[in-house]
Amino acid sequence: MTKHKRFQSTQSQAMVLLVPAVGVYAIFAIWPMIDVFILSFQRWNGLDPHRAFAGLDNYRHVFTKDPVFWVAFKNTIIWTVLSILFPPAIGLLLALGLNQKIFARSSLRAIYYLPVIIAPIAVATMWRWMYDPFFGLFTQILTDIGLRTWILDWLGDRDIALYSMFVAYIWQHVGFSMVLFLAGLQGVDRSLVEAARIDGTSRWQMFRYVTLPALQVTMTIVVVLSTISSLRAFDIVYGMTGGGPAQSTQMLAMWAFTQSMQIFDFGRGSAISVILLILTLSVVVPYMIWSQKREEQAQ
Repeated sequence: MTKHKRFQSTQSQAMVLLVPAVGVYAIFAIWPMIDVFILSFQRWNGLDPHRAFAGLDNYRHVFTKDPVFWVAFKNTIIWTVLSILFPPAIGLLLALGLNQKIFARSSLRAIYYLPVIIAPIAVATMWRWMYDPFFGLFTQILTDIGLRTWILDWLGDRDIALYSMFVAYIWQHVGFSMVLFLAGLQGVDRSLVEAARIDGTSRWQMFRYVTLPALQVTMTIVVVLSTISSLRAFDIVYGMTGGGPAQSTQMLAMWAFTQSMQIFDFGRGSAISVILLILTLSVVVPYMIWSQKREEQAQ
């Protein structure tokens, strides 16, 4: 068999193996996205057998007549910025520490990663109990150490509820960033590390000029995944505050769900979902392009 025929045979086998996976992905991922996009231009309450064409009315209402949308939009932007900054930064620090030869290193890695595998709704329930201003864990600790004046209504105060909820988000997601950075640290060229040590470089110089450049690809992956995860934050909001108090913790994903499943306006809910998708792409795609160009320039 010639090389060309072997190549064609390999391609045919690959296509046969890919067809089932592509079919499942198209049915359960691609088609729902297309249907949501179409539904965003229609009126439908989820029960009528027919949908009415609405044109741009859903988008016009969301942008001009829905005050909660802009609150959710602002909160989503704040949440995304915090998610890009804090979980990756803390995860990187943990990875750098747990990459050293220390006692019980494997156990510590497992402990820090454990929250990642807990269901988000369970995390929300647990942290909502800890934040309880009467019987919660934090209330008990502050009472025991004589700091009762520091006890706040963590999830009932409009000014701090969003940030209190974000602390729980950090606790659950920092382990994921840590594992990715740990994997990236295994790819650091040991010869460069040894050469830098021989030259007498400081820890900061070692990190700045050897470790950090080797983590560029990992950094891109972590930031992109953190961005996507933050923009579609739903479970933890639903479980801890439901968007309250007074919509102060409302997020775009949560508001799209509320419009569709509670108000039964699937057209406006779909419009918000499409806006969220566009927002996600407008953040992720430029960052990936910039990261790719920076990596090419570095080479």
